Amino acid sequence: MSRYNNRIRYVNNSDFYLKIFKDRGVKYIRQYSSPNMSHPTVRQRASLQRLSHIWSFGDKFYKLAHKHYGDSRLWWVIAWYNQLPTEHHVQTGQKIKIPLPAENAISILLESSEET
Repeated sequence: MSRYNNRIRYVNNSDFYLKIFKDRGVKYIRQYSSPNMSHPTVRQRASLQRLSHIWSFGDKFYKLAHKHYGDSRLWWVIAWYNQLPTEHHVQTGQKIKIPLPAENAISILLESSEET
């Protein structure tokens, strides 16, 4: 499941970006609306299985997603669940949780986003 599902797509063909278009060899850039994402409630968190992981040097969300979900593109599920937008927000030695299975975590994300 892509994080871009059910998102409004925009085509940016503004003259402001003409140099970028030319450099990239494209006529426009596709952009997506920003989702309204809520963090899971305590009840929702309790409904998921979770693995603990101690962050170490070289860890990346996409590597953990590949290892535990079989799909590195689901890195954002781990980041969202832990309320850590990027790897730069995680300290070495910090414990993070990996929600399992990814499909259940995504269902909770969609459910909580609809409530906002």
